[in-house]
Amino acid sequence: MMERQAKYQAEVNQLKERYQFDLVSLALTQSVEDQFVLKWKYAAGNLNDRYKRITLYSGKGIAGIVFKTGKSLVIENIQKEIHGKDLFNYPIVMSESLQSIGAIPLWDNHRVEGVLLVGYRNNQVITTSLIEQIQSEIVDIFSPFTGREMLSCE
Repeated sequence: MMERQAKYQAEVNQLKERYQFDLVSLALTQSVEDQFVLKWKYAAGNLNDRYKRITLYSGKGIAGIVFKTGKSLVIENIQKEIHGKDLFNYPIVMSESLQSIGAIPLWDNHRVEGVLLVGYRNNQVITTSLIEQIQSEIVDIFSPFTGREMLSCE
């Protein structure tokens, strides 16, 4: 267990450095007793530790949407695509001051078990093609997880 945790943190750190993201975070599902809530467990580039207190349910927040749909999510411009008070439905975006994000479902045995989030705080843009590239690479990185389809938020 500790070995896997160290591996995931190291991989999150490497993705951040390789692509120069401002934030890379990994949310994992909790036990069945917790009704498959998601918690952000690993992060690199985080501004604070608020992400550790965020609990997401299926369909809620970025991780919850990706968990529920099983598809990647790209929001190129948070300011233009998420309006006003709707931003409070995306606590990691708010607490980390993200401007552009991509989130990828991590599959294990035909079930989404985690969500990988990458983001920028400045005017850099995360595109669908960038997320597709990362998705093809993470199959080896986050084993036993693998990626699947894409979902664009428009």
